[in-house]
Amino acid sequence: MMFNWPVPDGTTAHMVGGVIIAVILGPWAAVIGVTVALVIQAFFFGDGGILALGANCFNMAFILPFAGYYTYRFLKRFMDKENPTTEAIAAGIGGYVGINLAALAAAIEFGIQPYIAPGYCPYGLNLSIPAMIFAHLLVAGPVEGVVTGMVIAYLRKNRPDLLKVGKLLPEKG
Repeated sequence: MMFNWPVPDGTTAHMVGGVIIAVILGPWAAVIGVTVALVIQAFFFGDGGILALGANCFNMAFILPFAGYYTYRFLKRFMDKENPTTEAIAAGIGGYVGINLAALAAAIEFGIQPYIAPGYCPYGLNLSIPAMIFAHLLVAGPVEGVVTGMVIAYLRKNRPDLLKVGKLLPEKG
C-alpha cells in the first residue's frame, strides 16, 4: 500500500497485496499480515488514519483476502491445476475481485456517513460508490490483478515450494 494514486472525486486507489498473501499462506494469515501493515501505516505514517483503522482492516484485511482467495479457489476448480498460467490467471482475477469488493465496502461506509453523522461527511452513496468503484474497476483493480498474477506465476516457476506451505485454513479438494 505504498503507492496511492489520487483519483477523481477526492479519493485514492492503491494496491494491497492481500490476495498474494492469501494464496501463499491462506486468508487468515493475510488478515494478520495486512492488519499489521495497516496498523504500522496508521500509527507511524498517518496513512489511513487511526480512527478509520477498524474500517480499513475490515475492508482490506478481511474482505479483500477472503473474497480474492475464494475466487481464486473457485476458478482453480475449473482450470488445469498443474498449469502455472491458469493458476496465475485465477490469482489475478482473485486480486481484481478482492480489491473491488473492498472498495465497494469502503464506498458504502463513506456513503452512509451523512445518515449517521450529518455534517461530518456530506457525500452520500450516490457520490461515494461511483468515486470508489470507477477508480478501482479501471485503475487499481487491473494493477492489483496483474501484479498478483505475475507474483504467483513467478513463485510457481521459481519457488513452487512456497505455494505448497501449510495454510492456516486447510484446503479441501
